[in-house]
Amino acid sequence: MTSSRTTSPSATPTQPRSAEIPAALSVRELADALGVPAVEVIKDLMKNGVMAALTQVIDFDTAAIVASDFGVEVTEAAPAVEDPAAAIEGKPARALIEEDDPASLKPRPPVVTVMGHVDHGKTSLLDKIRQTNVTASEAGGITQHIGAYQVDVRHPASGEMHKVTFLDTPGHEAFTAMRARGAQSTDIAVLVVAADDGVMPQTREAISHIKAAGVEMVVAMNKIDLANANPDRVKTELSQNEVLIEEYGGDIACVPVSARTGAGISDLLEQLLLRAEFKDLKANPDREAIGIVIEAQMDRARGPVATILVQTGTLNAGDVLIAGDSVGRVKAMFDDRGRRLREARPSTPVRILGLNVVPHAGDIVTEAKDERTARTIIDQRQRRRDAERAAMTRPVTLDSLYGAISAGKVKELNIILKADVQGSLEPIRNSLERLSNDQVRVKIIYSGVGSVTESDAMLAVASKGIIIGFNTRLEPGAQRVATQEGVDIRLYSIIYNVIEDVEKALKGMLDPVYHEVVDGHAEVRQIIRISRIGNIAGSYVVDGKVLRGDTVRVRRGSEVIHTGRVANLKRIKEDVREVDAGYECGITLEDFDAFQLGDVIEFFHRERVS
Repeated sequence: MTSSRTTSPSATPTQPRSAEIPAALSVRELADALGVPAVEVIKDLMKNGVMAALTQVIDFDTAAIVASDFGVEVTEAAPAVEDPAAAIEGKPARALIEEDDPASLKPRPPVVTVMGHVDHGKTSLLDKIRQTNVTASEAGGITQHIGAYQVDVRHPASGEMHKVTFLDTPGHEAFTAMRARGAQSTDIAVLVVAADDGVMPQTREAISHIKAAGVEMVVAMNKIDLANANPDRVKTELSQNEVLIEEYGGDIACVPVSARTGAGISDLLEQLLLRAEFKDLKANPDREAIGIVIEAQMDRARGPVATILVQTGTLNAGDVLIAGDSVGRVKAMFDDRGRRLREARPSTPVRILGLNVVPHAGDIVTEAKDERTARTIIDQRQRRRDAERAAMTRPVTLDSLYGAISAGKVKELNIILKADVQGSLEPIRNSLERLSNDQVRVKIIYSGVGSVTESDAMLAVASKGIIIGFNTRLEPGAQRVATQEGVDIRLYSIIYNVIEDVEKALKGMLDPVYHEVVDGHAEVRQIIRISRIGNIAGSYVVDGKVLRGDTVRVRRGSEVIHTGRVANLKRIKEDVREVDAGYECGITLEDFDAFQLGDVIEFFHRERVS
């Protein structure tokens, strides 16, 4: 928000000169902190383009502008309680351990997600793995579906038994839903492809989601035992979808398996162990637990029940947890065999009881000292979200995407492309990709035939992309996600309009060209020292005009000794926006006060050329 005021509101004798306010606060709380009537704060917000009621929460930046208009300097107060999730949101399990002492790290099981087309045997493969790799001591237990489970696998070289954790999600929708909420839970993704069917639309979707998440892939070619299996055709189709297996010169393992007979299952598990060994997966079990919610539901008899994957640390029965907006003490904890546990170490999935409300898949799970502290953190999170929503001017769209999308030095426009027929996809895809240039790359991360689905919308959320539909319709689920998450969905019936709109957006994404406009020069003729501020440059404007919003260079002879921003501009002890040539003024700069008599301060701004 940019202030457009030309005059300041009237100050009152009770106003403080400075105040400390939180990162988010209501309009009423801001008025109390500034010592002014709430109605005056509301008026000032309105003049600055913000419509807010007394109870509405605003962010710190907005509050600071209002405070400045009332002559009060504000600083951001530290949160009442440090939120343990704030520093780890969006980080994968591997990143959570980087701050730990390397000596405290111990090997952990790999976490594997299995994905693929609905009829290609994903569930059968998971069932077969579970049936053949549960130890004898566990075989008597009653299997509980908790969305995740562990199996024991014998290492091919050492012969030792190692655990592998599988996430049994409903498919790539849940996988991407977790990723879109900032949860990176998977170390390796297994792509199941039927040897008799090949790469299907959901297979391509799964490939797009795995690549967007940056997760290592292993291909399991299922149904290899069928008479009409055609492995070579499947491998070719995989390469056509940018999945290069080792046999074709790539680095992705492809293991032939049969979920019906069990053939190749041990080879697949060995491959997962070897990949995990190469990744050197470790975590610190001797710290407070951090994890994510895999799935959760309301149980009529037991209340909210959540399946949690512990990523680092050890979760104990009786610990106080925060999971998204839910809090509670762990009353009971069970594994996938239904056995009651006292503790859960890294990469262990558990079902827990004791939360007050049902959390969402992908919510970060952290420990708290006690329930009171946990509820304070939840309140802070809610305020922060309210402030973020209040600060949002509009969702990311094709028109404004250029300011938000950047991957290092190369900007990318991620597009999910849907069309009514296959014949429309290729010309649109080729035309869009040809719009790429040195600065901006158009990346079609997924294309397919059919209506725009909820899965498409979730992929757009996770990849910060947009959706383009050609001669197709929008499903209700996709519309709901688009409304909630601000996804830009564009539907077209003319190819030319698609290309034209994206081309216009790309022109906006190019780095604009600026040229400098020098507004004026001021010569330092007196240096005034004030202990709480530093040195003020008593200056004479020799030409043009000097403006408070300008950038400045401090020249000493022919040398530029500092470039920065104006902190304050005063004339006869009054704050002013500009001073014309022939007048004296006092100048303070941000991060510089080493003025000398005779220094010349050059005021300039940049104007956009194209």
